Amino acid sequence: MKKYTLLFLLLFAFSVPFRAAGPKYIFFFIGDGMGLNQVEAARQYNENMPDSLRKKMTFLSFPVQSVVTTFSASNRITDSAAAGTALATGEKTTNGTLGLNSKNRESIAKQFKKSGRKVGIITSVSIDHATPGAFYATQPERDMYYEIGLQGADSGFDFLGGSGLLQPQKAPDKINLYDYFRDNDYTICWGKNDYKYDKNFSGKILFLSNDSLYCDALKYSIDRKPEELSLLDLTECALHHLSQNSPKGFFVMIEGGKIDWASHSNDAATMIKETLDFSESIQCAYDFYLDHPRETLIIITADHETGGCILGNGTMDVNTELLQYQKMSGSEMSFYLEQVKKKHPGMTWTEMRELLSELTGLGKEVPLTLEEEARLMVSFQHWYQEDVSKSVRSLYSETNAFVSLAISILNEKAHISWASDNHSASQVPLFAIGEGASRFSGRLDNTDIPQRLIEITRLK
Repeated sequence: MKKYTLLFLLLFAFSVPFRAAGPKYIFFFIGDGMGLNQVEAARQYNENMPDSLRKKMTFLSFPVQSVVTTFSASNRITDSAAAGTALATGEKTTNGTLGLNSKNRESIAKQFKKSGRKVGIITSVSIDHATPGAFYATQPERDMYYEIGLQGADSGFDFLGGSGLLQPQKAPDKINLYDYFRDNDYTICWGKNDYKYDKNFSGKILFLSNDSLYCDALKYSIDRKPEELSLLDLTECALHHLSQNSPKGFFVMIEGGKIDWASHSNDAATMIKETLDFSESIQCAYDFYLDHPRETLIIITADHETGGCILGNGTMDVNTELLQYQKMSGSEMSFYLEQVKKKHPGMTWTEMRELLSELTGLGKEVPLTLEEEARLMVSFQHWYQEDVSKSVRSLYSETNAFVSLAISILNEKAHISWASDNHSASQVPLFAIGEGASRFSGRLDNTDIPQRLIEITRLK
């Protein structure tokens, strides 16, 4: 009887298709600067929108939800280079250092590529920025963009996508990076209309925006026109390319880079729209997961929190829905109003107040007190009529003082406050679903994520 039982088990084992250890398809989402309150602000805003404007935030119901610490080897508050390195290699490094760690561990992206998987790295900022760069480059300083770009071309990764390259030409006697990518057998796609959905194409792709004015980042979601490149476009094209002719599966890192930029500017409406835009790319991965539930793993986290975002400013209310009336990011609004100033140098406060209402809702859908209107009028006069040039600088943008004040008042009305215009030491969220997701439950450090990915996929 035992002989027949053993024979039956052997026959059954050989009849089950062989499947590699762990998930075959891995999506690693990193929301740059996306802390717990960035996610919660987006959720509250989204739930108060009409059904026709509401986005899917499916990841909020993922079965695994946790928090992650983010400190670097040198500071309690990390920068994106050190955090990206921790998330890519599983080892801490010092702020400003990219891809280098004390144990000389390679990034998981490189390890997956060596194991035979396809690899993609995409972002809403430049492909040589800190977070994407940490997965393929090793440089002592994060702003060595030309050298990072060279290592991107040398990586052999199957799909690299972002807004552009920050330093494609270092010096006349140095090779142009676009030429170097082509020399390394990359096909360069300029915008979504340049990408060919060819099932037979298995080459390497460098996917960039076709707008040379926006090589540093894609446009904010709040400013973007329908025909302009989005992170969702990049995600769809990367997923199409990586899933073709990939018997061993793929690993793709997808960064929502401008949640951080908007938080540096303390621009709550723009930050929320960026978080919801990031969620659309997650939904794309989730739809793929539904077709491959036993072979797919989706992980979502952040490199750090930016701005010390707080929901509440001393009252018992949070009115994020008021932010729907802001029509442009602070930086785009500044540029727009500068053009208005050139064309209409004699504009009065009454005329500007009407225009400001159209752009932000202030004084219309969002009531202003007499004190608030007086502050705005004085700021307008200094900038517009007296030509006192003042601006408010954050890490990635410059906003004129009048626009900065208007956004600050709108934030106050929505009961959102900020601790700073820089990173914080706050823990960040983690969401996971799919094959191996249970290994990411419980409080984690950012270095735990790649280490556990190595364990569940049995990478050496």
